[in-house]
Amino acid sequence: MLVDTLGLMLHAVVHSAGLQDRDGGVLVMATLFGMFPFLRKLYADAGYQGPKFQAALKRVLRQVQIQIVRRSDTAQGFAVLPRRWIVERTIAWLNRCRRLAKDWENLNRTALAFLRLASIRLMMRRLCQH
Repeated sequence: MLVDTLGLMLHAVVHSAGLQDRDGGVLVMATLFGMFPFLRKLYADAGYQGPKFQAALKRVLRQVQIQIVRRSDTAQGFAVLPRRWIVERTIAWLNRCRRLAKDWENLNRTALAFLRLASIRLMMRRLCQH
């Protein structure tokens, strides 16, 4: 899932649980098809580090620089990580939708449709509050 700094979903791909996050991240980036040419920096967690993901990202989006947000080895208990909290907050907001709380969809396209509907709901609520 690609999320902007406001926590709104820009793009998502739903795949089987057998696909590793790193490979799914490449799939998300590969399916953008120039939708966001202004992207310059990508923040990712430690699951996306390594030469395989970075090489695949360079093939798909040459202009994007990746920055891995790592947990501190010295931190004890809960610690807010820069930029990672935006994605975690967005996932928490989306999980408030009952339909997304359980992964019971039979088809990936159905799960993606409900994910988009939940994102639209979040966007509408934010737009209507002001």
